[in-house]
Amino acid sequence: MTSMSVSLSDQLRGFIKSRVESGDYHNESEYIRDLVRKDREKISDEQQLLNLLRQSEQSGVSNNTIPDIMSSVKERLKQDGRL
Repeated sequence: MTSMSVSLSDQLRGFIKSRVESGDYHNESEYIRDLVRKDREKISDEQQLLNLLRQSEQSGVSNNTIPDIMSSVKERLKQDGRL
């Protein structure tokens, strides 16, 4: 594993130290790695959401009524065992 040097304000450094001292992390590096992993997951989740929104927009306008859609969703949830 390679290392990286990062400049932080005293306030940010203190915050990181407090997170480690709280016992949630073993050291500063573990905290920073966790932040990077969470940021990567967030970006991936946002990209998936944008893709779903684009697909929805491209699928056009539905002729179904809201009760029809709700009924269809309930039926799918029942078939999947989630309702």
